[in-house]
Amino acid sequence: MKRKLRSLLIMLVLGTGAYHAVAQETRFFRVSGPTATTITAFRSDGTLVLSNTQPGATYTVQTVSTLPGGTNWVDYVQIPATNSVNTNQIIAFNPPPGMALIPAGSFTMGDTLDRESDAVPVTNLYISAVYMDVNLVSYSQWQSVYNWATNQGYGFDNVGAGKAANHPVQSVDWYDCVKWSNARSQQARLTPVYYTDAGLTQVYTNGDTDMVYPKWMANGYRLPTEAEWEKAARGGLSGQRFPWGFTISWSQANYYGESYPLDGDGFSYDLAAAIGYDPAFNDGVYPYTSPVGYFEPNDYGLYDMAGNVFEHCWDLYGTPYGQPTTTNPTGPGIAPGQTYRVIRGGALDGNASYARCADRNNNAPDANNSAVGFRCVRGQ
Repeated sequence: MKRKLRSLLIMLVLGTGAYHAVAQETRFFRVSGPTATTITAFRSDGTLVLSNTQPGATYTVQTVSTLPGGTNWVDYVQIPATNSVNTNQIIAFNPPPGMALIPAGSFTMGDTLDRESDAVPVTNLYISAVYMDVNLVSYSQWQSVYNWATNQGYGFDNVGAGKAANHPVQSVDWYDCVKWSNARSQQARLTPVYYTDAGLTQVYTNGDTDMVYPKWMANGYRLPTEAEWEKAARGGLSGQRFPWGFTISWSQANYYGESYPLDGDGFSYDLAAAIGYDPAFNDGVYPYTSPVGYFEPNDYGLYDMAGNVFEHCWDLYGTPYGQPTTTNPTGPGIAPGQTYRVIRGGALDGNASYARCADRNNNAPDANNSAVGFRCVRGQ
């Protein structure tokens, strides 16, 4: 009887506690959790105020764009309550151009769906809010910053490549992406994030070094940490393979099809209509990238978080993931012989397993692969 009463109370609160915001589209939000709570305000800056929350408990903010009976709500962010009244920004109406807010909250990193050894143990992490590029860095965007940077004394290993101006830049290594992020910051008159000294006085502009020191509180552009990337890729959903659900098809992402039973060793969750490259982009001239923003975004408004090109992350690759912290982990520290960096998200020449949110891959920091690109984040 007690269990039924709790469900009824939550349903009543959800039914009367939905607020909506108008930005690019109408959004409705509601909250569920272990205790009945109330949305007491939804402010003009996208901040949600919750009252009657239980400190130490986690509340789920859900969202929907229309209300046809209220049956299609999806998870948006998990908010750990610290007080009886909590204030959390869940949406940004005026983010930096080309970026979206990834709201602060907890999420479950990794999964046990496909028995991937480096996707476990499944870990609950708290990640602070960041802004993230909604698109992969395009070739034209890369060139704009690159040309400015080389006139300001920056040096890069690679000039970068792209199939077209609106396709993702590729053939840039990890060192290039870190230095380019600094140049993007300085061009925008923001504080750079990456330095070559522990005192954070020498901006990283030239050469290849693994001794890079981040100024995490700087307001400039940087690579996402691996945890930030996975949280953003999931778009508020949890326990699913992809940013939208459990299966993948060529209508959702650009990847190499190996569906089962078309391929006896393929994947049952791959719904590609044939074996091979996506025919929409296979024009005989490699790489078969797709334009940035071609497919539907996830619920955080991010495009290409599965497929097209892998994405460089900040972290050194290590297993199991992370440090002895569950708040804003930044990966393992520098150690002798440990230089490989994380890449995420799958690619045009990778099968469906690489496009899973929990899939982890690594790359030498000086490797300039034609199927690897990146996107940036910024602190608030």
